[in-house]
Amino acid sequence: MSKSSKWAVIIVAAVIIIAVVVGLRKPAEEEIAEVPAETLKAAMVTDVGGLGDESFNDAAYKGLKEAEEELDFEITVVESKKMDDYEPNLRSLGDQDTDISWAIGFLLTDAVDTVASEYPELKFGLIDSVVEQPNVASVTFKEEEGSFLLGVIAAKMSETGTVGFVGGMEVPVIEHFDVGFHAGVIAANPDIKVLRGYTGKFDDPAKGKEVALAQFNQGADIIFHASGACGLGVIEAAKEQGDGYWAMGVDSCQHHLAPENVMSCMMKRVDVAVFDVTKKVKDETFEPTHYVFGLAEDGVGPCDKTSEHVPEEVLDEVEKYKEMIVNGELTVPSTFTELEAFTPPSE
Repeated sequence: MSKSSKWAVIIVAAVIIIAVVVGLRKPAEEEIAEVPAETLKAAMVTDVGGLGDESFNDAAYKGLKEAEEELDFEITVVESKKMDDYEPNLRSLGDQDTDISWAIGFLLTDAVDTVASEYPELKFGLIDSVVEQPNVASVTFKEEEGSFLLGVIAAKMSETGTVGFVGGMEVPVIEHFDVGFHAGVIAANPDIKVLRGYTGKFDDPAKGKEVALAQFNQGADIIFHASGACGLGVIEAAKEQGDGYWAMGVDSCQHHLAPENVMSCMMKRVDVAVFDVTKKVKDETFEPTHYVFGLAEDGVGPCDKTSEHVPEEVLDEVEKYKEMIVNGELTVPSTFTELEAFTPPSE
């Protein structure tokens, strides 16, 4: 074979080898390119108050939206019209292989306990109650701590010497708000009278307004509510009463609903809890544990708008009590039994 023929054979062989190598690599590259990034799914089932309550459910939805925008979750919201909807609504999310399904409110406790056991491969989050299942993260708050601070504000700001509390259903979590608020009033001014009323529900603004107007007529000038959508009526009542009458909101900042008649709001950072635990699903650090958010965790406390109507000397007093609670010098009662035995700290 001539030298030129040998070179020709070598060149042809090289071309064949390169073609084979490229041919082998191309499908692998195409296969990798065709694998889509996994889109995680997060969802929530509302309490009967539904979206638009400007409070509890809306706070949870805010956290879910942040998970969509910042973590690229695909999100779904299922609104409950009645309590019988809780279980089928959660089950519908399980059927969709939702990576984490949130149940917003203690009333969904039994539904979570049942449905979580039916979908052991999926994860669930529960707000305001605890379910001990290997795929459930439970989140509760020290509502009494933040409510205590609003009680201090109410006692210091009242011009009539009477303040009020409007709750939704008479259940332990609402008792925390009620008792904490009352304890704060006692600590700041034991001579202040506290009126108490309940709507028996969370989704009736008209009922909330009715209870609030009754308290205003009995001399209250500041009313704190923990009543879900019923609180929209409480705020409306304060707005109708006009100057010198105040509502205190809950869960979310409700100042914008009546800027001249909402003195403060007890922020309950449901949004932070929903986002943080949902992020753990993406980070693969989710744990079926019980998370507790109080003043020390910035999970509760007065909203930023409080300073628009409350003077600095009162805010300084609030800060003093906050430090005592965070440092363990003051334990806020959370039940009526504990309230009866409560002794406010000495000045």
